[in-house]
Order: sequence, then C-alpha cells, then structure tokens
Amino acid sequence: MDRLQDFIGGAGGNATHGGAYPAGGPRADDNDDDLRDAAQHASNHAGSSGDTDLFSSLLGALGQKKQKLADEDLDEEEAVRTHQQYFKGDDDNGRDADDRSMGSAAAMQALKMFTGGESGNTGKTSSQSAFVALAMAEASKLFDKKASQGKVSSDSSKESAVMQAGEMALKMYMKSQGTQQSGSGGGASGLLSLASKFM
Repeated sequence: MDRLQDFIGGAGGNATHGGAYPAGGPRADDNDDDLRDAAQHASNHAGSSGDTDLFSSLLGALGQKKQKLADEDLDEEEAVRTHQQYFKGDDDNGRDADDRSMGSAAAMQALKMFTGGESGNTGKTSSQSAFVALAMAEASKLFDKKASQGKVSSDSSKESAVMQAGEMALKMYMKSQGTQQSGSGGGASGLLSLASKFM
C-alpha cells in the first residue's frame, strides 16, 4: 500500500498546513504518521459510526487514486444539491439514499465545518488529511442515520459512501489548491476560498 505518499504529496500540500513537516516535505515515516493520525481523527469524529481500521484502509486506497481524481471534474452543483437534501432538511424526494449522494453531501458538510473552525484538527495531521478525514467521518455518520431510517438503497454500503466522501473532499482540496497557485495562500485558506463560492 502506498500509504499517504501520493495522498498528502503534491504542490501546496505540505508547506502551508501548520509546520508539522520540515520545509522540504514529509519523510516516509511522516506519511505513515499522517495516515494513522488522519484515521484516528476520522474515528474520533465519527464516534460509534466508524473505527480507525475502516478509515485507515480507505485513506490508504484513496491515496493511490489521487492522480486519477486530480484529472476529474468537481461536480459542484451536485455537492450543493445533496448537502441541501441531507443536511438542511430538504430530504423529501422519496428516494433512498445512495453512496454517491451521501458522500458528496458529507464532503460539503465537512467543507462547511472545516472552514468554520469545527474540524477538531489537533495539528498533528496536515490540513488536507484532516479535511478528508472529516468528510469521511461525516459520511459514516450520515450512512448510519439513513440506515436506521431504512432509507439506504440496497446497492449502497458504508465503505462506498465513506470512500465517495473522501474522493469528493480530495477533489475539493486539490481544486482549492489550484486556485491558490499564484498567491501565497493554501491549505485551509484555499478551502475557505472554495467554500465562499457555495455558502
């Protein structure tokens, strides 16, 4: 497994997140530490809805998909629509929740929380990892909520919903970094710029 070498690597990812890494970027053991801390961060936020092992395995898989995700478009309209549906009480369309829509909504909720200072990040994880972990935790909680209401589609799973949230959050983060390339901002400031488009 690649750990987070790909996930937390790349332009703008490490130098602006609070200084836990040296200026030259993370060492290999730092990547392992960041994966472990991010998984723990997600588990803490999810509470009884997810454990460290679940998030650790999905974060590792997500790291291997970073380059592919970087080439994909971010469906901003879907993110806004699904967040409205699941987190703002507009959940009356009569359809069961699916993993894609729950993941998209959870990533948007994480963006709102992260830029509002509610991430709970202790500074041990990079801003990218903390944001993605928060999105995955929100998806885990949302899935359990919908499952308890009997409103999850039969072909959806918690693992898939959580992974979808991680993918959407990572695309959001990379997009936010892209908008900051010409300036000095990055990390959370880039996410704040992205969030201002939606909220």
